[in-house]
Amino acid sequence: MKANLVDPAVGQYILDHSTPPDPLLEELARETATATGDAAGMQISADQGRFLTMLTQLVAPAVAVEVGTFTGYSSVCIARGLSGGRLHCFDVSEEWTSIARRYWEKAGVSDRVSLTIGPALETLAAFDEPVDLAFVDADKGNYPGYYELLMERLRPGGLLLADNTLRSGHVADPARAETTTVQIREFNDLVIEDPRVSVVMLPVADGITMIRKNH
Repeated sequence: MKANLVDPAVGQYILDHSTPPDPLLEELARETATATGDAAGMQISADQGRFLTMLTQLVAPAVAVEVGTFTGYSSVCIARGLSGGRLHCFDVSEEWTSIARRYWEKAGVSDRVSLTIGPALETLAAFDEPVDLAFVDADKGNYPGYYELLMERLRPGGLLLADNTLRSGHVADPARAETTTVQIREFNDLVIEDPRVSVVMLPVADGITMIRKNH
């Protein structure tokens, strides 16, 4: 779900004054919409993509992790920001990630991206490299599990980004009790109460939470 949490006119102004996606990302967005139907809403927005690329450039991770790859938009954006590092992607769908593989090739980043298929709670548990940057955009009920596994691997000063943490703003309304809203609300509470981290929640698209491991 990609919600606009700001006034539409302000949102358009922001997009007009941000670097736009290039033709390859626009092509990927169109193919995702055609190939995945209603699931296309899982794709990150253009401004999120640019944010991920710039943040990756600033962090300069040696090891980056993505949980929830879908058709590859976010992984292309992260991989483009790498300078000598590597991105490890975790997903459960061979079908959707087959699109991602094609676009990694088209974007010229396939040499710095690896993909592991399977339940991420299991595949992450078997991943033993120290992590500098992580992006989580997967099944919301397992966010706490992904968080703990990544915190164990995140180096001091490393960043974990969690997507969809505002849930169209529903998390701020106690009357909203949909399963996913409750799951995200509980995850947000878990993170802000964790003494190991510093947290900034940003109203980009459907909400991105930046989590820095302090020590």
